[in-house]
Amino acid sequence: MSLSLFYFLCRWLHFTALMSLTGGSVYTALMAPARFRSYLAEKFHYLLATSAVLALLSAILLFAVQTGLMGNGWADLFNADIWQAVLQTHFGQVWRWHLMVSTAGVVALAFKGRLRQQLLLLSGTGQLMGLAFVGHAAMLDGAMGMLQRSNQAVHLIAAAFWAGGLLPVLLLMREAHQLNTRYDAIRSLMRFSRYGHLAVALVVISGIINAWLLLGWPLTSFHLYSRLLLLKTTLVVVMCAVALFNRYWLVPRFQRSGAHAQYYFMLTTLLELFLAALVLLLVSVFATQEPA
Repeated sequence: MSLSLFYFLCRWLHFTALMSLTGGSVYTALMAPARFRSYLAEKFHYLLATSAVLALLSAILLFAVQTGLMGNGWADLFNADIWQAVLQTHFGQVWRWHLMVSTAGVVALAFKGRLRQQLLLLSGTGQLMGLAFVGHAAMLDGAMGMLQRSNQAVHLIAAAFWAGGLLPVLLLMREAHQLNTRYDAIRSLMRFSRYGHLAVALVVISGIINAWLLLGWPLTSFHLYSRLLLLKTTLVVVMCAVALFNRYWLVPRFQRSGAHAQYYFMLTTLLELFLAALVLLLVSVFATQEPA
């Protein structure tokens, strides 16, 4: 496996872990009814713990791979001199804090109750915000640079709420069939649906602003970066269509069609998850390309 391919896979794993960590902890720290949060935190424990650990491990791997890319490949992956050189770069300075916040997410697992859930949410959102200070989001300076970084942070956090919240939706659908958890599970799903509209709108609007800041308008070229961005945009549009179909066609039929409508809802939510994974994979690839 080439080092570049390994880098793409590490980026994809890191994005996926952060989306799951943030999307899941939003439920257990904020969105679920207060009396339901401790129960839900227990149900989501494996998801959140795995996501926090993978976020830290992938953050370490990304830094290590960066040293190899700056050096002579795999042979320099653990070269202490190159590690020191990378730490002095803008990426290295940002990534120090990123690793600290990633570590805090794993340390949070040692706590219990509400504090653990709040720390996990802070770790997830903190890491997503940190990603807005590296890569293409850090290309501009001055006021436009501040706008670019702020917009990218909004884009990532909104995407995490939406895409990261899809697996918890499937888990909550199971709880909605249990008599003792039905009411609170449905309330949690309704809150996700309500705020999900805002998250989707923010993803779309911030995505348009990102493209404008990086590529300008009208486009003067249409190279690999732009083509992959167009493909990502197409997949997001399909995700939006699936989400609207779920919310305004299937959900109103839950009472009339019962299990039939809920079965299709779970299938289409799985489709959304699959599309989200493809989007993250594309982001991991074109984020390493020159915007053009």
